[in-house]
Amino acid sequence: MTRTDYDLAVIGGGIQGASVALFAAREGMRVVLFDKGALARQASGTNAGTLTMQMTRAALIPYALKAHEMWVNAPQWLGHDVGVVACDGLSLAFTEAEEEILSQRAEARSAAGAPIRLVSSREAARIEPGVNPGIRMASHCSVDGYANAYLTGLAYRRALVEAGVELREYTPVSGLGSSGRGYDIRTEGGGVTARQVVLAGGVWIEPMLKWLGIDLPIKTLINQLAVTERAAPVMRTVLGIASGLLSLKQYPHGTVVIGGGWQGEGDRDSGTHRATAASAVGNARLAVHAIPSLRRSRIVRIWTGFEAETADALPAVGPVPGHPGAWVIGSVHSGYTSAPYMARCLTQAILGRPPEMPLFPIDRLLPGHGSH
Repeated sequence: MTRTDYDLAVIGGGIQGASVALFAAREGMRVVLFDKGALARQASGTNAGTLTMQMTRAALIPYALKAHEMWVNAPQWLGHDVGVVACDGLSLAFTEAEEEILSQRAEARSAAGAPIRLVSSREAARIEPGVNPGIRMASHCSVDGYANAYLTGLAYRRALVEAGVELREYTPVSGLGSSGRGYDIRTEGGGVTARQVVLAGGVWIEPMLKWLGIDLPIKTLINQLAVTERAAPVMRTVLGIASGLLSLKQYPHGTVVIGGGWQGEGDRDSGTHRATAASAVGNARLAVHAIPSLRRSRIVRIWTGFEAETADALPAVGPVPGHPGAWVIGSVHSGYTSAPYMARCLTQAILGRPPEMPLFPIDRLLPGHGSH
């Protein structure tokens, strides 16, 4: 007879999958976590670590606020420091059209609970002295910040080991099937069986769900980022612009990370992604436009990473229809911000408890459910 090796198997070792594995193990479940590479080194390791309300959709603000509190207090619940800096956040408007965008977004996010308010150019300059004086207005959020994505991966790895999670890094999963005892997870080195399974593979959630006969299109974005050499302090906030094409922050040691969704090249199927000169130049020009003193800085590294997006740009978090004990988590905009709290809510459901806040089941996105 097939032996049930684990209570829970998590496929995908980003922050969302790692958080589910950690919370489940701490509740007494025997957990195995698979990743085709190193833990938290795909999207969770190549992002800018931004913890933001300004770039979070209004529907996700309540989750992001809960998660932001978790990030700030990571040493208490995770057990290790992840380099979080809590600071103000500004989103800038340079044109009349951008003013309208900021006003609408601030109103929606404020109504959802985010401490966001519109400020004049003069007040924005008081909050961030390095900002371009030519801005028309800005939205300000007192709950913002960033984590160190590299330190976060290391911290999660230590926490998972301490919680007794069996880590199977560099172990691609080739297939998944259901049996009378749960789910059979297949790898080149052999398989295991688990009573429940969580698909947390980011952009690879689409092919993972196909193992179970579920067709859920997932759009693949190839976000491009850059980092400068160390420099004297030029900014003290997390900065963006109304168009969403800029995410800017300076780390305590002096480097400035420049992002904002500029796209590189590549595709999910080959697993490759690369930077483009056009995106690098456009992103850098926008950064210098926002913080003029950055023109004296030199970029030392540019990189890209995958981001997943559903058809309605809302998360895929909840049960897999027709497959009891199978779950999915991913495709969350500003997913790094919300990850630990989204994972906590899903873990509560896995344990048979009512989640603190509603999940985002994928039924809405499947044919015949009015997903559009």
